[in-house]
Amino acid sequence: MSRLLVRAVGGPCLVQDAGRPGHAAIGVGASGAADRASYALGNRLLGNAVGAAALEVALGGIEVEADGVVWVCVTGAPTPLTLDGRAEPTGAVLALRPGRRLRLDLPPSGLRSYLAVRGGLDAPPLLGSRSRDTLADLGPAPVRAGDIVAVGDQVAARMLVDAVPPASYDDRPVLRVVRGPRDDWVADADRLVEQVWRVGAASDRVGLRLEGEPLTGRSPKGELPSEGALRGAIQVPPGGEPVVFGPDHPVTGGYPVVGVVVDADTDRLAQLRPGEELRFRWA
Repeated sequence: MSRLLVRAVGGPCLVQDAGRPGHAAIGVGASGAADRASYALGNRLLGNAVGAAALEVALGGIEVEADGVVWVCVTGAPTPLTLDGRAEPTGAVLALRPGRRLRLDLPPSGLRSYLAVRGGLDAPPLLGSRSRDTLADLGPAPVRAGDIVAVGDQVAARMLVDAVPPASYDDRPVLRVVRGPRDDWVADADRLVEQVWRVGAASDRVGLRLEGEPLTGRSPKGELPSEGALRGAIQVPPGGEPVVFGPDHPVTGGYPVVGVVVDADTDRLAQLRPGEELRFRWA
């Protein structure tokens, strides 16, 4: 069985797959790849089975070496790639021969790149998934320099395409949002779509913390009990600066949800860096 030897790691590098939905009743969230479209694209290019595990790499910095023939593809944030020092395009299917090293450097835009391998990554599954849930501390440990990552056998089809165009991201994206079930608990809910928000430094896979003119909360019916939560929900804590839930969000929350980002737009949230700006519009 071929393996990848991890020679260097920069930012967070996590094993992710399609997630473990259906376990909220026991307090376990779905987790999974933050940018699901980019993750799935890598698997399709390599002919992998749906749900094969890949590496989610934040802001590049990882270098891997093959100890056998390993076919790989990098999607998502267009990180500069070098194979034994030679530049390669993001989105291309590449063959790593034994001893060859692939390096992902800092992408000029976007946050998360996906390093997929033909056959997927062979990590121990938990509740049917190989995803790392950073909030619940479940799944494979973050990848570190010196780790050996085994390649699995989750192959479903031949490789038919050898490259796709690299991703590009617009400045200050405008994301669609529907009104939340508790928008009446926010006195000025419409200001969610009327101003520009900035991604805060404390943002992570649990949620994007937005900075801007705080929203004004109110309590029309006393204290709000905890309710079920989902990816894309926009909570308004007492300070008034919204938090948009990501893939590792808690399964319940007690702050009012003023809106919910349309599911198809949550992948774009996954590529926003701290300091970048965004806007919302009512869907």
